Formats: sequence, C-alpha cells, structure tokens
Amino acid sequence: MDRKPLLARARDHLTAGGSVVLTGPTGIGKSTLLTTLVVEFTDHRVLRCSLSETERHLPFLGLIDLLAETGDDLLESLPKHQRAVLESALLRGDDPVGERDVLGLRVAVLAAFRNLCAAGPVLLVVDDAQWLDAPSAELLAFIARRAGGLPLRALAGLRTSPGDPQDPLELCPPPALTLPVPPMTVAEVGGLLGGLGLPRAVLAKVHRASDGNPFFALELGRALADHGEPLDPAAPLPVPDGLRTLMLGRLFALSSGARHTLLIACAAARPTLALLRAAGRPEAAADIAEALHAGIVAPGEVVRFTHPLLSAVLYAESPERDRLAAHAALADAVTDPVERARHLAAVAPGRDAQVAETLSEAATAARRRGARAAAAQLGLLSAERTTKPEAEPELRLTAAEDALAAGEFAMARGIAEDVLAEAALPAERVRAWIVLLDSCGQALAELDDVFPRALADARDDPALLAPLHYRLAWRAWLVKGSAPRARQEAATAARLAADAGDRNTELLALTSQALAEFHIGSPEAERTMARALAGPQDPAIRLGHNGPVYLRYRHHLLHDRLEEARGELRSLTYAVRQRGAVESLFMCLYGSAQVEMARGRCDRALDLAYQCLRLAEDSELSQGPAWCAVAFAEAAGGSLDRGLAAAERGVGHSEDDGDLLFLPTTLHALGHIRLLRGDATGAVDALRRVRRLEAAQGLAEPALRRWHADLAEALTAIGAIAEAEDLIEETRRDAVRLGRRSVLATLDRAAAVVTAARGDVEVALHCMERAVAALTALPYPIEEGRARLELGRLYLRAGNAAAAREALHGARRVLLRAKAAPWIAAVTSELDRIDLGTPPATGDGDPLRALSGMERRVATLVAEGATNREIAARLFVSIKTVEAALTRSYRKLGVRSRVGLTRIIAVPRPEDRTA
Repeated sequence: MDRKPLLARARDHLTAGGSVVLTGPTGIGKSTLLTTLVVEFTDHRVLRCSLSETERHLPFLGLIDLLAETGDDLLESLPKHQRAVLESALLRGDDPVGERDVLGLRVAVLAAFRNLCAAGPVLLVVDDAQWLDAPSAELLAFIARRAGGLPLRALAGLRTSPGDPQDPLELCPPPALTLPVPPMTVAEVGGLLGGLGLPRAVLAKVHRASDGNPFFALELGRALADHGEPLDPAAPLPVPDGLRTLMLGRLFALSSGARHTLLIACAAARPTLALLRAAGRPEAAADIAEALHAGIVAPGEVVRFTHPLLSAVLYAESPERDRLAAHAALADAVTDPVERARHLAAVAPGRDAQVAETLSEAATAARRRGARAAAAQLGLLSAERTTKPEAEPELRLTAAEDALAAGEFAMARGIAEDVLAEAALPAERVRAWIVLLDSCGQALAELDDVFPRALADARDDPALLAPLHYRLAWRAWLVKGSAPRARQEAATAARLAADAGDRNTELLALTSQALAEFHIGSPEAERTMARALAGPQDPAIRLGHNGPVYLRYRHHLLHDRLEEARGELRSLTYAVRQRGAVESLFMCLYGSAQVEMARGRCDRALDLAYQCLRLAEDSELSQGPAWCAVAFAEAAGGSLDRGLAAAERGVGHSEDDGDLLFLPTTLHALGHIRLLRGDATGAVDALRRVRRLEAAQGLAEPALRRWHADLAEALTAIGAIAEAEDLIEETRRDAVRLGRRSVLATLDRAAAVVTAARGDVEVALHCMERAVAALTALPYPIEEGRARLELGRLYLRAGNAAAAREALHGARRVLLRAKAAPWIAAVTSELDRIDLGTPPATGDGDPLRALSGMERRVATLVAEGATNREIAARLFVSIKTVEAALTRSYRKLGVRSRVGLTRIIAVPRPEDRTA
C-alpha cells in the first residue's frame, strides 16, 4: 500500500481535533511517520517522549519526558500543594509521591495541562507507547477522559503483532483513530534502497522477504550490498546477523518438536495440518498451536508464518540432513506432481535421468495450469539433472520462455546468455536471441546490436528469419518511431512465416501489420486484421497482448463501441489470469482502465490503473505505460496533483526506455493534465511534442491518441488561434475520411472555444451546442460533461446566467454519475462564480494564488460567511475535508483564523493597490 493515504487520514483527523495511534510490528516505520506528521503542526506545542523496554519499570518517566522542556513557569502557575506534588513526580522536588498523594498528583497534572492548553494547542507525541510506565499511562488516561473542550490531542506509535486487537489507547484524548501502518510497496522499497544499485528482480525478492517492512528491507539490502558476488535470482537472500539473531530468538523459544514441524511447513508449498501429519508429524496440531501462541504463525487452515523471514531463517539455520529429511517426507506425502518433483530434486542432487524426466513432466503440468514461474524453475532443474547433453539447450530455452511469460526477465536473460555461450545450432542461437530481445520490454533500444548478430545466425532460413523480422517491426515502432517501416517489417515477417508454415508467427506479424496500418490510416487495416483473426488460433497467441484478439478491442475503441471493447477485454483478462503471460495481463489491465475511464467509471479506472502499476513494480515490466494509465485515471476521477506527478514519471520512464511508441501517449497525459490545471503554456509544450512525434511516425489516425482537441484549446489559451484553427481543420479531414464520430464531436467543442476567442460568442454557442448534442448520443460521459461545462462558460460570457446555470447543472449531473472529481470541482467553481457574482482572480495580484483549487473554493466561501457544514454540502465533500483545506490555507497564507483569511480576501495588500 501507498503510505500517502494513511498520512492524509492521520493529518485530517489531527487537524479536526482528534488523536491518532499508528500501529504495526517492529521496523514498519511508525517513528518515521510520527516525525513526518509532527513537522506539519508548527502551531502546536509539541510534548514528546520516546520510550524503551528497559525503562518501563521507572515510574513517571514518560511524564518526565513529556514535561521536560516546559520549564519552571508551568510549575509556578499551579497552587502550592499541586506544585509540590508535581515537582516530586518530576523529580524536581525532595520527596517522592506517596500513595495518599495520587489523587493530588492527578489534579495537579490536569491543571498543568489546562494551563498549557490555555496558551495554545498541545500535541502529545508518544513513540513506542507499549513501553510507557504504568503511572504515566494512568495519568495520561485520566487527562484524556477530561480533555473535552481542550485543544489537546495525541499522536502515538504502538507496536502490535498480526491479529492483535486494534483498540484505541486510553491515553489519547478522544476521538482517537487507530491506523495500522501498511507495509511498503515494491516501489517504496526500491526508493529506500535506491543507493545500493540492486537489480529490480532482487528488489522484488527483498520486498517479499521483508514483507514490506522498511527496517528489515534496509538490513537485507545492506547484506546484499556487502555480499560482493552477483546474486542468483533463484537463490535465497543472505539474512544479516542482526535479523537472524532476532528471528532465532523467537524460534528457539519453541520446543524442538514444534521447530521440526515448522521446518516441514517451510519446505511445503501449502502446508496444512493433514499434510504435516502425512509427512510424519502426528503431533502437528499441538506443535502449530504452540507456534500460534508464540506469534510465529498466523491462524488459519494453511500454516502461514507471521513474517517471511521467520520461515527463511528457520530453513537456512536447520542442519542439511533435517532439510533433506523434510523434503523426502514431503515427496512421499504430496499428491501434486509439480510439488513432488520439486521435493525429489531437493533430495536427489546431481544428474539423474528419472528425476530429470519427472521434473520436465512437472514443468509441463505447471505450464498448463498457468504457473509459468514454477514451470521455469522446474524446467531449469530438469536441464541441470538431465543425462542427455543434446536435450539440455531445448530444456533451458523452454525454461527461459516460461520465465519470460512469468515476468522473471532477469532469469530469462541469464538462461539465454548461457545458451548463447555454448550453442552452435542456428535454431538454438536464434531462439536464445529472441529471449534476450523479448526480455527487455519497451527498452529495445538497449539491444540494438543484437539484431545483426541474430540475423547472421538465421542466415536464409525463413523459419528463423520470420520471428526476427516480427521483432524488427516492433523495433521500427519503439526505437525508430516509424509506422510505415513497422508495417513493412511486419508484412515481411508474415510472408516469411507463411512460407515456413509458422502460423503463430504469421498471426503475430499480421496483427502488428494491421496495428501499423490503423495508425497510418490505411484502408488495408480492416482486411489485414480479418486475415489475422481468420482460422484456428493457438491459445498462446489468442491470449497474448500482441495477438489479434487484443487488437480487436482496440478496433472497437476506434468505432466508439465501448461495451464491445469492455466485453472483449473482460473475457480476455479472465483467460490471461488463468494461463497467460504477465505482460499480457498488464496490457489487459491497461486497456481496461482506458475503457472504464471512457465509459465514465472513474473509480473502477483508478483501481485498474493502480493494479497496472503494482504489476509493473512487482515484475520487470517497463513502468511508462503504468504511470500513464495512473495519470489519465487520476485526471478523470482522482487528483490532478497526483495525476501530474504520475504523468511526469511516465514520460521519464518512456524516455529512459527510448520508447517512441508509448512516449506520445505519456506526453498526451502530461499535456492534458497541465491544461486542466490551468497551465496552458506547459500543455502546449507537451502536446506540440506529441504532434511532432506523430508527424515523424507517419500517423494519421486521430482516434488512437485523442490529443488534438486538448492542443487546440491550449493553443487558444495562449493566443495561438491560427495554429489551433489549422490543427482542427487538418484533424477534421482525417476524422471525416475515417468516420470517427467522437473525434469530430470533440473537435466541435475545441472549435467553439476558438470561435469564442475570435469574439463571435453567438456562433461559438451554436457550435458548442452541436458538440453537446453529438457527445450526448455517444458513450463518453466525461467528454459530454466537459462540453456542457464549456457551454455553461460560454453562456456566462454571453451574460445569460440562467442558461449558464442550466448547462452547468447538466454537466454536474453527468460528471457526478461518472465520479469525475476534478471535473466536478471545475463545474462547482463555475457555479460558485454565478452565485457569488465574482470572476475568478488570476495573476500575481491574486491573494489566493498560493492555494490549490479546493483550498481556494473553501477560502472564498469562508469569506462569504459560510459555515464548514454549509461549505461541505456546497462542494460535495466531507466536513473533515473542509477543515483540512482551511488548516492548509491558514499555513500557506500566514493567518490563524477565519477573520484573518477573510481580511486577506477582502482587503488588497498595499503593493496590490493602484496608485
């Protein structure tokens, strides 16, 4: 999980006057998050204590830490008896607190905190609250129960284990919000260990082994950096001594029998009590109950360790004879052929014909199930155990292809390089070259030198040349940025594959050819796609993202058939999840996010886009497309700030990969979001670059990347009206020729904006009404809402407030159904302009220029005298959101109250006044 939502929830709750408790295991990052939050509350007096287990028996130590920096002024503000009692507890007096003085101490501490709160809000920060001494805990609980009306809140960190109750701490003034700290994502772990230069595949292993715990991840990363040798991606991670000692201390508190049972559970893929009993542990239930009580395993039918490192350390530290015995027992107990083969391989090292055959059969079974990572590992083991040297390259290359499908690209590259170092047969060498090419994803530019060597190995064999020319077609797209050249290479590949009788490569090449033809607006595209879809389809091709079925969904989008596109992708995604490759699943999720956004299902689009991103981060897939999906989804239904950050990252990844096929799309996302944020100049910069790239690539299909209307509107905003008109006319010709109704409708919207900029508002209104009517008849709710918004703005410009209000309410109805948050905010802002009767302030003289859109709207309504509840209802947000926006506005504008905010808005600064 991303930690930003957690920080936002904690921040909003504290701002609203509540307390927050962050919970989680050792090393999860509670202290770091506490520090991050405290920094933001500069208007509070912060009282802090950091506790340790060794000091929890010292009475009142927590209270002493909290009040250490308050000075004697606080004590002197109390009556004499209360001062004496509190001085004694704080070890500033001569006598210790006696039992009869406990009530007096409670009253004294409560009075002290009331005095502190009278001077300003107070924030208590209690790190490692589980180690707070009992007297201090009791006193703080006493204060918390009586803190009503006081500006007193608490921020605490509490160590917990999985399954612990999440009850609020009594020491926190209510209302207290308990927030479990989530584990880090792969991307966050990558950022944490960025300076160590670890490969992405190894980072993914560190993430899995650490379970997203930053402390454990750092320790593992440092151990890897000190390892000094390249790490086999299939090998266990080296566990540093500090973590090993920590884990062993917990494990060796168990009985030897329980550890023996847990060792068998470590070695098993799905250890149930029944399997453990079948593997020779009749007392398994009692052993697992003991481990459960100790917090080593989690409750459930299948034995699962509470942290992956517990399993890793137990297995690594067990004697080899015990590990072999565990695998032997499991080989006899399991019925699944895949798992049995894995245990046999562990028991019988070295070359063995029977074991090799068993492993090969298990790899085939795993492949049929769609478990391609397991198939790759089993296939590689089979190659290492075979007694037939002539069979080894085939086994290795099949394992490499399984690794590719599983997204284990480092493993695939390593196998291919080993084969190339030894193989002499052209077919084996070309197959290995293809694995290398396919393992680099979008970054084909990095392997430009591979093609001449692979073509030399292929010689004049059409069966070997066809798959290479198919990949040359993708190189023409990605590296050279030429759709006509991609079409030519794909057609060559299709012809060679047909000559060789290679139907699978022919289908892939025809699909690539059709895609290029669609991009250049060729009338041949429909016929080429029909050829690719004709006849029987191998499941591997049918389920692939480069196959004709995936192209058919894109064809539906060109013709505005969103429901058909969605149905195509849903069935394809289901099948890919069962048996397809990781990259194909990624592209299905990407396409589904695109379709759901177009259909006006913004919440679903956001979910799918972030699934895309997680999949890219967890594998070695290029992240440019994933960040692009997130950017568009955030722009439609989330946050423009998050969308902008995602678009910038997407552009960076595409540029780093040299990916000229996807770079225009990520640049479109960047330009689109800049336009929505009011940065017309930045939008023009990005979108002009898209136009130049597409022109260089020979593209003439405006419905594939729909950036044209955005650029026209951005050009109009900066005064480049003639350029906008030329762009609209040029795009309209292609859209009419190809019959792209939705593109023509958005061009009408842009044309109306341009016409209004020319000063002819009446003609612009007529053109915008035509755009609204066309988009209402099409399945694009956000585009319809956007056109209605522009119609309302035009009516407002024409002085017809009633018609403007009607158009804007129509826009809001459409956009509310789509949950299109940024667009809803834009419509609400326009409605506020009508209600308030004031134009939006812009430029350097704007007193609210430092505020975001939501903050500006809240501030304006505050200045009008609206309450927080009224503002929340008006803006369709929660009261907490309003309170948080106000707090941020106060901080940015340097004021402390609603009165100060109103004064800034109502009274211009001296430097802003005209002479």
